[in-house]
Amino acid sequence: MSGPLMTPIATLRALAGRLPVWWSRVLAAALIVVGVAVPFLFGGNGGFMNATIIAFAYAVMSLGLNIVVGIAGLLDLGYVAFYALGAYSVGWFGSEFFAKAQVHVLVNSVVSTLPGVHLNFLLILVAAAAICALAGVVIGLPTLRLRGDYIAIVTLAFGEIIYVIAVNGANINIGGGMTLTAGNLGISAVDSPYFPGIAQFGLLDLKPWYWLIFAILLVAVFINLRARDSRLGRAWIALREDEVAAVSMGIPLVRTKLLAYAMGAAFGGMSGAFLATYTTQVNASQFQFGFSIFILAMVIIGGLGSIWGAVTGGLVLGYINNWLIPDVLNNLPSTFGFRFQLTQVEFGIFGFLLVITMLLRPQGLIPERRRQLELTSAIPADDAQLGNEPEGTT
Repeated sequence: MSGPLMTPIATLRALAGRLPVWWSRVLAAALIVVGVAVPFLFGGNGGFMNATIIAFAYAVMSLGLNIVVGIAGLLDLGYVAFYALGAYSVGWFGSEFFAKAQVHVLVNSVVSTLPGVHLNFLLILVAAAAICALAGVVIGLPTLRLRGDYIAIVTLAFGEIIYVIAVNGANINIGGGMTLTAGNLGISAVDSPYFPGIAQFGLLDLKPWYWLIFAILLVAVFINLRARDSRLGRAWIALREDEVAAVSMGIPLVRTKLLAYAMGAAFGGMSGAFLATYTTQVNASQFQFGFSIFILAMVIIGGLGSIWGAVTGGLVLGYINNWLIPDVLNNLPSTFGFRFQLTQVEFGIFGFLLVITMLLRPQGLIPERRRQLELTSAIPADDAQLGNEPEGTT
């Protein structure tokens, strides 16, 4: 297709169709090699590397929310709840918070002498994914008969419930004088990741942290791609486009929706667990409603339903929030005579970016093909062919 709808991404896709079938694997391998080499190219301990680590964690969350909102079409305004549960999994199973317990599994010799529950980080990661998947099922059950704004209200309530529990959990006694959370005081000094045969992670060397979250991101992308191209992924898309028609064709409504919530929540929990151990603390003030909107903005800016769009949205807003605004452009207003810093108006900047994106590119930076065609009026929405076609083409 030529004309104004032809984008650079569409041009690349058109050219890609003429390449050998194995080119995508070679490109993926090249990107992985470049990703592994990033710490050597940009320095291993600077502000840019710190922003990259956090942006990758955000991208994992964006991928999880994209499953629920973009692929399955279920609006979720309480995604911060899964971030909180994943982070508290580290506080519960990788710190001295439950000091009266004595549990140590695959930890180094120093941690094995400390009181509390101390599991290897990979075990905590699995536990966080399982806990959040179960929580996703719990939040999904009340929404099975709801649509649109009503789903948003229920998920928003769930996120607020988790936040209130996190704040007031210091008053919830679970036995033996131990509480559920530490409230706004936070759970500090959580364990750093440890892998047998590899030295303990330290805060002075960010390269191991980068490679760990990069590996988690690769796993998340792989699972997303496989799920989208599977029978389950096609069922999600069918429910998103026309729930009544999908059910009439035999798609199991309850199981399909709950699997979307569970899988999306699991990625939020994994990212939350990583961020908790990376920042070395779990504080209830981190889990406010605004963070859910922040992750949702990543999915919208990247492109609803697009896997690569979700990754791009997470990276773009992650870099803007953690590197571009605080480290590069923070003092820019002073050069024009204004007496404020950009960090004071960062939410206004994100709002401006959302407005500009919706005006200039409502389909997102790397849109799903079907949604792009609808929003650019290339085909009527009712006539759009349902299917799982390549993203970013026209």
